[in-house]
Amino acid sequence: MYNHIKSVIGILAAVTSITSATAQTPSTDTIRVGYQKSSTLTAILKTNGELEKALTPLGVRISWHEFTSGLPLLEAINTGNIDFGADVADTVPLFAQAAGAKLAYIAEEAASPSAQAILVGAESPIRTVADLKGRKVAVTKGAGSHFLLLAALAKAGLNFKDVSPAYLTPADGRAAFIGGNVDAWVAWDPFLTSAQRQSNARILSDGSNGLASYKRYYLSSAAFADRRGDVLNVIFGKLDGTGKWVKAHPKDAATLLAGLWGIDAATVEEANSHRSYRVGVVTSSGLSEQQRIADAFFAEGLLPVKVSAGDAKIWTPKRN
Repeated sequence: MYNHIKSVIGILAAVTSITSATAQTPSTDTIRVGYQKSSTLTAILKTNGELEKALTPLGVRISWHEFTSGLPLLEAINTGNIDFGADVADTVPLFAQAAGAKLAYIAEEAASPSAQAILVGAESPIRTVADLKGRKVAVTKGAGSHFLLLAALAKAGLNFKDVSPAYLTPADGRAAFIGGNVDAWVAWDPFLTSAQRQSNARILSDGSNGLASYKRYYLSSAAFADRRGDVLNVIFGKLDGTGKWVKAHPKDAATLLAGLWGIDAATVEEANSHRSYRVGVVTSSGLSEQQRIADAFFAEGLLPVKVSAGDAKIWTPKRN
């Protein structure tokens, strides 16, 4: 999805100037929720109907809208075509901010540093990140895994120019890695766990020890956050409860998600063990890594302008 980041940013920038009259006007009692197939907690809520039940006392219905990746989802929020967006990786809101989108952080999933990693083959002579110098590395451009690679290289005394990047989607990256066409692949779950189980690949480095936290964020437009705090309070509570259920019932959760994702339950269960699924409140101090990512991406020319992560609106739920 990030192979055309600059063009997507251009589209996002253009739509920020469109007046509200051009956006679809939602029914006052219908909330439009955008999600990806990989949006674990939201996918579960869509399947079990618990969110609809929780919103019924408010007289609110849900219309569900699936997206193939995070940037189009945030574009839809920015144009007023989606009210609430399920979890996207940490880098995605920064591209939207760079385009001038008026977003609000609604919730975060706490750090899951082992849910993304740099993989090498089981028999590869590469033993340290420093050994990647001059090697071909598959990575999804602009994804959280891209930041992990930048951070790992910097810690090893290298920069991005020291490797030969192959910018590939997760599916294409996996094929290139399994086929031996790249020396390493930077992946996130469930792709990460699936590839490990298939090929006995070794983890060269994950995001542990402060390299890359890998948080995921739930967002809405700033205007929606101001207007429908009652709805967001309900959504926040159901996400929180669902995250706790996933961790408390790993086999049941894996069985449910395996059917949705088309991945065997054992792989899903192992992949889920790497994710925190701990839903919490976003804070200004908690966005410190967002600023690290923004600065690193700007330095690499991935972001066209400097971004201040703290400029985005932060919504806070009301506690009962």
